[in-house]
Amino acid sequence: MPQFLNTAQPDFETAFTALLSMKREDSPDVDAIVADIIADVRARGDAAVIDLTAKFDRLDLTPETLAFSPEEIETQCAKVSSEDRAALELAAARIKAYHERQMPHDESWVDETGAMLGWRWGPVSAAGLYVPGGLASYPSSVLMNAIPARVAGVRDLAICAPTPDGISNPLVLLAAQLSGVDTIYRVGGAQAIAALAYGTQTIKPVDKITGPGNAFVAAAKRRVFGKVGIDMIAGPSEILVIADKDNDPDWIAVDLLSQAEHDESAQSILVTDDANFGLAVAKAVEKRLETLERRAIAGASWRDFGAVITVESLDQAALLSDRIAPEHLELCVADPDALAAQINHAGAIFLGAWTPEAIGDYIGGPNHVLPTARSARFSSGLSVMDFIKRTTLARMTPQSLRAIGPAAERLAISESLEAHGLSIRARLDRLNEKPE
Repeated sequence: MPQFLNTAQPDFETAFTALLSMKREDSPDVDAIVADIIADVRARGDAAVIDLTAKFDRLDLTPETLAFSPEEIETQCAKVSSEDRAALELAAARIKAYHERQMPHDESWVDETGAMLGWRWGPVSAAGLYVPGGLASYPSSVLMNAIPARVAGVRDLAICAPTPDGISNPLVLLAAQLSGVDTIYRVGGAQAIAALAYGTQTIKPVDKITGPGNAFVAAAKRRVFGKVGIDMIAGPSEILVIADKDNDPDWIAVDLLSQAEHDESAQSILVTDDANFGLAVAKAVEKRLETLERRAIAGASWRDFGAVITVESLDQAALLSDRIAPEHLELCVADPDALAAQINHAGAIFLGAWTPEAIGDYIGGPNHVLPTARSARFSSGLSVMDFIKRTTLARMTPQSLRAIGPAAERLAISESLEAHGLSIRARLDRLNEKPE
């Protein structure tokens, strides 16, 4: 059973603080191993990637077979049923339409001194997307990572999708094809991240790496950050549902389990203003666990990290939600918009009982790559903004330099940066010789 907390209890604050500080990640000391892998890939390139793929994925490759050929991709995509293809195509179209609206606009203007100021946006040149293999092989993650990159205008887009024992997921390859991916490498692990960051004889280096992975992938992303950009270091999945008693307990139960089934370290929390409803949901969860396919995983997550919190009001629920800063937040209440207006920190908000979080995972449109472990307090989910960068623009005229240059020179002198001041003074002196 999960933890049951009540804000009316005198020890609530202690219990809630303990809930927030629970360590949910199994973090083996993999950094030294990853450091050696990265060094090996940097030194030996293709040979290191091939050797490590044989070791970890039991797959023998050559430089020529590191990437899927166009013919292999077509053969695999042909295995996808028409129903699955239609679902992927609908998801891709909705995700693309949503992210196209995120694109910012260039701006420029002339200020009161006559100076032109502004900015322009441009994409990174190349991006590499990591797609987990094996049991955690999700075509939806391909769409969510690749489509924003394409919308942003990334020129070269590559995927690393490990294929343990040579077994590939046709849906992943079709998702990559629908997203406009240029190259699909069948390699994974820390060696894939190193190859994308530093390049090998066959794998081109990229500017940005995104996508989830295991502890080795996460450690590798940390190590290559700075050489390349990364999206985030994702932790176990999490969901917070705020629900009043006018809900179907079974609906809320399966919503909680939708994240619990991801990982034994995932966390599902219900906050309600009705204690009896909370008990009814907990019973519904237990009943669903009797038949759920991934009941061993979901059951462990619910038992070890799940919680049902009873609050005195929905206003209090909003305050607790901001402290949790959940990855996913469902608001199953009579007026979800009003409650959402009180909440500042959440990766994604799902408004109303007819909007299960699972819609967001696949087909809603917004991105499902979201901040975890309370990082929604200071970061956002994946978007086109992760694949573009802003360049500022400025053009002085003689008149504008005369107006603001002396102040700049004064600040340079105050910081003891003589050449800075001189670069401005030289131009001001020329203006004083020939007044404009």
